[in-house]
Amino acid sequence: MASISSLTPGTWNIDASHSRIGFVARHLMIAKVRGSFSAFSGSITVADNVEDSKVEATVELKSVSTGDANRDGHLLGSDFFNVEVNPTMLFVSTSIDADGDEGKMKGNLTIAGITHQVTFDVEFEGVNGDPWGGTRAGFSAVTEINRKDWGIEYNMALEAGGVVIGEKVKIELDIEAVKV
Repeated sequence: MASISSLTPGTWNIDASHSRIGFVARHLMIAKVRGSFSAFSGSITVADNVEDSKVEATVELKSVSTGDANRDGHLLGSDFFNVEVNPTMLFVSTSIDADGDEGKMKGNLTIAGITHQVTFDVEFEGVNGDPWGGTRAGFSAVTEINRKDWGIEYNMALEAGGVVIGEKVKIELDIEAVKV
């Protein structure tokens, strides 16, 4: 089992080429649609006491991909992300509560110019050297938000009841960070 004590203090930059920021939303009340963002950056500033650490990340919303170009285009427009006005999503941690190699990370999530606090369930996956002389750490995290809290209201009613898009969206993170 990975030990959080093996994570040394300092700055760790997110390696976007070995990380994933994804989301899951209900479609037609019967299925799940998954998507991800390919352009993002961030850093983890690990403190001597891990609970005093800080996380910041920025996601370029125009990098969204759900596997359907038409849906991706709709997500970029004013019904959803409105990237012409709000091109990024931002997360800044406010507290970390570690319990062994798992924990809770609270922070401010800003989407479409609206900020709300969210809580991620976090798991430390481990730390290891890489073949290039660097040190890397892995984390996974998940939270669920209600998109309407960020003003993303678009939907259509179904004839048989229900709606096209669920209000709850699960955010899933798989992060690999490199010690600076």
